[in-house]
Amino acid sequence: MNIIRMSGGLGNQMFQYALYLKLRSMGKEVKFDDINEYRSESTRPIMLALFGIEYPRADWDEITVFTDGDMNPMKRIRRKLFGRRAIEYYEEGFYDPEVLTFDSMYLRGNFQSEKYFEDIKDEVRALYRFPELEDMHLPVKLHNVTKACLDAIESTEAVAIHMYRSDSRLDEELYEGICTEKYYEGAVRFMQEKCPGAVFYIFSNEPKWVKGWVEHLIESQMEDGMSVEELKEMEKRFIMVEANTEYTGYLDMMLMSRCRHNIISNSSFSWWAAWINDNPDKLVVAPDRWVNDKDSEDVYTRGMILVDAKGKVNRRVK
Repeated sequence: MNIIRMSGGLGNQMFQYALYLKLRSMGKEVKFDDINEYRSESTRPIMLALFGIEYPRADWDEITVFTDGDMNPMKRIRRKLFGRRAIEYYEEGFYDPEVLTFDSMYLRGNFQSEKYFEDIKDEVRALYRFPELEDMHLPVKLHNVTKACLDAIESTEAVAIHMYRSDSRLDEELYEGICTEKYYEGAVRFMQEKCPGAVFYIFSNEPKWVKGWVEHLIESQMEDGMSVEELKEMEKRFIMVEANTEYTGYLDMMLMSRCRHNIISNSSFSWWAAWINDNPDKLVVAPDRWVNDKDSEDVYTRGMILVDAKGKVNRRVK
């Protein structure tokens, strides 16, 4: 039996469950440890149920066997003297085909690559289909706000921009090394060239910062002699979506997936929003590095347009 340690928010959970589906398709027994990462009240919620997903859970005894975490005094002494004898795999990159060979392993990682489930992606795509808005049973105010946004998205040449700054301000240096302001500016320029009528719907955990960025972007695009009406028209093409919290963030993914095109951050959340977007002519812009210290090639999917930290279009993934 393999155990996958569930961790992170919805995007990570979706990758981990996609790996589960792949391992199950190979005839392997797989369960989830959804205990260790979700014991604190400050952790993100497990949201797979919104897709109607149920999964087999490993019990504490099973987890303890794999992780060598038995609190028996003698075993604690043995661990101090000789070290832990865990049967664990720690992910180091984005894709490792060895993961698919294990029959008895505790798997820790995000497994953030389509390569893990490429041959069953039709099954994954069918599973990760959001319910109709009316079937989500949202509070009236949230339903109305979401419906209005969805109607607007479906009536325009909508481009979703995910500007997720970081999970922690301690990661700001890492973030700034990848999804810089110039990256987003270059991505917007690319979309404006390819889709002159584009309307940009911006999803972010830092709306105040984003509003300042939009003002700066519009100022940089203003031309001499531009009328007040033209300026207002330009401003209307950048719309901030602010209705959702950590517990309703799945609505942001749903809305982003219903846009025609996507500008994503180095985030599993916006990766999935772009991936489940079923527009056959979609354009997806991604940063040309996902993290600073690892080769990111396995993250990308065919057709993605990669833009670097200076805003220059690098290449299209083949």
